[in-house]
Amino acid sequence: MKSLAEYLDLAAESHGHMCPGQVLGVRMAMRGLAELGFDDPVRFRKRLMTFVEIDRCATDAVSLVTGCRLGKRSLKFVDYGKVAATFVDLETRRAVRVLARDDSRAKAKSMFPEIAVESKRQLEAYKVMDEAELFVVENVTVNLAPEDLPGRPRSRVACEGCGEGINDGRELRVNGRVLCRSCAGENYYRK
Repeated sequence: MKSLAEYLDLAAESHGHMCPGQVLGVRMAMRGLAELGFDDPVRFRKRLMTFVEIDRCATDAVSLVTGCRLGKRSLKFVDYGKVAATFVDLETRRAVRVLARDDSRAKAKSMFPEIAVESKRQLEAYKVMDEAELFVVENVTVNLAPEDLPGRPRSRVACEGCGEGINDGRELRVNGRVLCRSCAGENYYRK
């Protein structure tokens, strides 16, 4: 595994800037991988799936460190609005959830008083704070359906409303019809 400094450099380059969320995401991913015994994310890439709970800076850093990607179906986004990620070993089904502690923000504010800008103080503090002060780590169980796993689509059907294809059991059955979520009323867009 790369060092914290190496990952932070890569994260800043990939994300476009360095911020406290990037530091949390890098350290969170490093901790999750260590908990699973993965010393090299590249070597264990096919065995790893990661669930992220927020669509903010930390998620980009988690993806960078783990190598998990939405397009490879190894990164899953669940919109809980929490700075947390769950790391799953697909071979053993062992899973660990790493949550950024809210009280670490207050501690970070008190560190490095010579730095006037609060976000910069937080950024530097998150680099050196003890992991126990930054994170809550817990073993969890993640229920994975075959259609949620990486790899080729396991099924594909056409929506009887719009005709668009739907992969991996994401269709809904409404009044005897096979519909995509949009045609079933769960749309985030309008035509």
